[in-house]
Amino acid sequence: MTALRLCLVADIHHGEDNFTKKASAALPLMAEFARFANDARPDAVIDLGDRISDIDAETDLRLERDVAEAFKAVDAPVLHICGNHDRDHLSVADNAEILGQDLSNQTIDVGDWTLVLWRADSKIHRPGGFVMPESDLLWLAGVVRTAIRPLAIFSHVPISGHAQTGNYYFERNPDASTYPGAAGRARAILATARVPVVTIAGHVHWNTLTIIDGQPHFTVQSLTESFTTAPEPAGAFALLELDEHIDLRVFGKDTFAARLSAEETTRRWIAPLPPFHEHPEIRLRMQAQQAAE
Repeated sequence: MTALRLCLVADIHHGEDNFTKKASAALPLMAEFARFANDARPDAVIDLGDRISDIDAETDLRLERDVAEAFKAVDAPVLHICGNHDRDHLSVADNAEILGQDLSNQTIDVGDWTLVLWRADSKIHRPGGFVMPESDLLWLAGVVRTAIRPLAIFSHVPISGHAQTGNYYFERNPDASTYPGAAGRARAILATARVPVVTIAGHVHWNTLTIIDGQPHFTVQSLTESFTTAPEPAGAFALLELDEHIDLRVFGKDTFAARLSAEETTRRWIAPLPPFHEHPEIRLRMQAQQAAE
């Protein structure tokens, strides 16, 4: 299998410092990321979204242009995804015009893998929170159903639904960390894959690996987040290498590394038990034990 090398950056949050985001450090840290990416010579660079910390439409346009300019220092092709802060005051079309590329869902065959840019709606609707359009789920289902190569799926919002215990932003706001309801449907779609699958997302501002039904789901730390590295920003960016293995390394002040066999992601786990009180065999055992007592 031909090795594929990708550089990743997430949650740049260029703008004004806010809570634990050291947003004023974004552009100097982007210069560091550009040097890292050019030294690594990846096949592509993937921006996982939230390029800015939103303020208003006029300011956000300026901030997005600043970040687009910073990406010009990167030699490799750059693929962008919109995060929720990129969409608070700006449309997908606004972002596409600034970045100079189409920002609809996209697949790209690189080496022996298929890169899946799953640009599902990342706008936080008020009220409503994240709402995944049915068209995004149907598009993903079509990609998984017809896949003949391993799939590396990139999105802003994670679909793992992993626990947020200890997360500064999301421990008490878990519904804002994923697509409530729809994330489970997306995971069910991935479970039908007959090829290796890995997902990589940003948004939650920490490094995680969650394995569900044998499939690994990663999240990558923010470039400017500081709740894990206070008082300094994490300065995080990642190198992802894909061949027979899935090898992710996060650099900066919040390091992380994981290496998994790609082939093992096709092993489906046994479906979880229902609630014990609903399982007939367990219920009978409990009734027998109660009777004996």
